[in-house]
Amino acid sequence: MADYIPIKTLEGDGQFDAYVATPDSPAKAAIIVIQEIFGVNEGIRRKCDSWARAGYLAIAPDLFWRIDPHIELDADIPEQMQQALAYIPRFNQDQGVRDIEATIRAARAMLEGPAKVGVVGYCLGGRVAFMTACRTDGDAFVGYYGVGIDGLLGEQHAIGKPTMLHIPTNDGFVPADVQAKMHDGLKDNRHVTLHDYEGLDHGFAAEMGDRRVEEAAQLADRRTADFFAQALA
Repeated sequence: MADYIPIKTLEGDGQFDAYVATPDSPAKAAIIVIQEIFGVNEGIRRKCDSWARAGYLAIAPDLFWRIDPHIELDADIPEQMQQALAYIPRFNQDQGVRDIEATIRAARAMLEGPAKVGVVGYCLGGRVAFMTACRTDGDAFVGYYGVGIDGLLGEQHAIGKPTMLHIPTNDGFVPADVQAKMHDGLKDNRHVTLHDYEGLDHGFAAEMGDRRVEEAAQLADRRTADFFAQALA
């Protein structure tokens, strides 16, 4: 079953909608799915639905609600890609992390018993997933092709739970020198695992559209599923 629910902000000064997909049986854990710059679109909803079929409560908060609520964009349409890119400087990432923390709390309230909550994000969401690993009490974190993580390495000492990053080596938004800084800066962090995907570009694990590279997407998603199965057990 899938629907939208309202979630109150941590400050209590507003609320935002989140797409929720629930499993047929009691959820074994929850997974928060963090959107790309294209909003909670069909691709993100499909990812939630897939997690629900695997037995998880899956929630995708509308992080752009302060800018353009319920926006849904298509990365394969050039005009919509430009519209999405224009949202980046307008999006308050610190506020976004607080909204994710509110979503984590909401997920725990919906779960039966002391089940755990994981977080997975893509693109901008991959960056925000890393920030969430540094700043919240979630139980496990995964970031796909997160941007600008080299500028967040000063926070990595705060990561205390399992964290995984998927890095395509030909990412047009994350140059090779930035990838090298990520590897060097995180190599001694026992909580963090990095996976490289040789020759692939940003967005290779998108659920749908021209960016998807099927074999690599399936590999990354299997790694993520196995990671959450262990970390959220």
